[in-house]
Formats: sequence, C-alpha cells, structure tokens
Amino acid sequence: MEIRRVQVTGGASFVVTLPKDWAGEQGIKKNDPVGLIVQSDGTLLVTTKITEEPLQRIKEIDCSTIADPAFLFRLLIGTYITGFTVIRLSTKQRFSPFVRTVVRDFSQMTIGQEVVEETESVIAIKDLLNPSEMPFENTIKRMFVIVKTMHEDAITALETRNKALADDVISRDMDVDRLNWLIARQTNMIMQNASLSRKMGITTSMAMHYYMLSRIIERIGDHAVRIAENTPQIIDMELDKKILAAVKKASSLSLENYERSIISFFNADIKDANRNIESIHALETICGDIENLVLKQDTLVAIHIGYIAESIRRAGEYAGDISETVINLLMEKEGEPYRSKTGK
Repeated sequence: MEIRRVQVTGGASFVVTLPKDWAGEQGIKKNDPVGLIVQSDGTLLVTTKITEEPLQRIKEIDCSTIADPAFLFRLLIGTYITGFTVIRLSTKQRFSPFVRTVVRDFSQMTIGQEVVEETESVIAIKDLLNPSEMPFENTIKRMFVIVKTMHEDAITALETRNKALADDVISRDMDVDRLNWLIARQTNMIMQNASLSRKMGITTSMAMHYYMLSRIIERIGDHAVRIAENTPQIIDMELDKKILAAVKKASSLSLENYERSIISFFNADIKDANRNIESIHALETICGDIENLVLKQDTLVAIHIGYIAESIRRAGEYAGDISETVINLLMEKEGEPYRSKTGK
C-alpha cells in the first residue's frame, strides 16, 4: 500500500496527489477529469470511466484449431460468465459445420446473447441485455420456484408412474442453468465495474452472496433431475407402499427446509436459519430408514430408490448450506453487535 498525506488548499479543499505511475498507465493528462465513487465500506474509488455507459469488452476466439464442439461450447459459456459484451469467432477459411450449431445452442441457452454478424469466416455475438434490468433478487426467486416445482413433480412422477412428467422435469433444468449463468455473469461484471454495482444498488459482497445462493439452488435442481432420471428405471415395477410413503415424507421435509432457508434469506432471519440447519437431522434419519427398507426389495428397485433417497437428502443438506450462508451474511457486518429481531 502506498501512503500519501492529505493536503489542504484554500483553507477548505482536501487534496491527495495521484501516483504518477498509475496516472501514466491510465493515460491521465493535465486537466483530465476522473471519477470518484464512495464505496459502501467507506473507501473511495478513483476511476477514469466517468460515464454510465456499460464497459465494452470484446473476446476473440480463433476456431481454426478447435475440433471439439463441447470444448467450443465451454469456451463460449466461460466468455459469457466472465462478462464479455462481444464475442467474435473467426477462422482462416470456412467454419466447420458444428461451429454454427454450437453458436445457435449457446444463444438459445443464455440470456441476452444474439448473433449480430455472420459471414463464412466471422461470427459476432453481442450481449443485448442491460444487467440492471435483471435484479439479483428477482432471478433468485425465479430459480427457487422452478427448482421447487421440479422436485415436487419428480416425486409426483414416481408416485404416479408418469414418465412424461419425469422427462419434463429433466428438460426444465436448462432454465435453472441459464439463470445461474446470468447471476455468475452479473457478479463478474460488478466486480469489474464499480459504477454497475452502484447502478444496480448492490455491493460486491452482496453480489457474491447471491452468486453462492444461485450455485446452491442450481445443485438442488440437479438432484431433482436425478430423482426424475431414476424414476423411469422402476416405473413398471411394484413399489412397497411403506417405501413410497417414506420417500414422500422425506421429500416433504427436504422441500420444507429448502423453502424456509430461502425465506430466512430474504427475511434476514438468523434464528430461523439456525433452526433449518438443526432440522436436517430428522431428514437424514428418514432417508436412512428408506435405505434400510429397500434392502428387502428387488435389487433394481433397491438401487434406484436408494439413489432417489440420496438426492432427497442432499437437496435438504444444500438447503442447510443456504441457511449457513444467511448466518454468514448477517454476521458479516463489522462493528455491529448481533441482536435477535425477536429476542427469542
């Protein structure tokens, strides 16, 4: 850290000189304007970017040496998440046929990405979404509802032997992934651009908490998919009513933990978050009972019900992780003593 003393000029103005090396790197000359942004922690950010226009970042990808469609797709997703506003794909001759297919899939699976230029050797993808138009809170609430209904429908598909419903649950997972990628992208953009943080009315620390929350919700969605994937394997087999009842009870407990954890996040309720963590033990006990019950069943039934019970348990444990995030968030503020809202 470089320490500089504050000077006073004219008897009223406080002055601090800028480091010469930094000013040179930024191309600052005499009489050039700079922006001063007061951060939530009291620090002062000095920036040469004095307009509210979004920062334009361009990523060039040479497709000449890329032969794997999956690798190209991962490059595009990585570029999207890290916050580039324009992606330019190029090749020395003509694109391989798979490139256009991957680009089409990428633009359909992400939010705000559109092809704005396309020739035999160049494809340009531009971000048309204003990040501030998609508040973190709204995205998280939407993810919560999608994942909750996915889990509920996966259990219903098992109970009613409905393969079509199980397949529908699996297809909905892409909606969750799209929203999770969006939050990851917005978080990275906020880390790179302090003015965007101010415009969205969110601190970088809070953005990171939202990102962690979206990752956990996405994983809970993955376990709803696993329940749905295991259902068709035993759809034509006889299930013991006791096992099915235990699965439904475990699922109900898991969803209750999930819902309460989200409510405790938005209500900033540290006591409720703690109760959610403590209640996971009951869920783990029921899931253990299911694993013991299936030992008397056909091997195929035992395997797939075991996987389903494991996913129900993991979903509830991830809900506990959300509650731990709530506690960490509420205890994060330095210098502020903890006081229970209810006093209980």
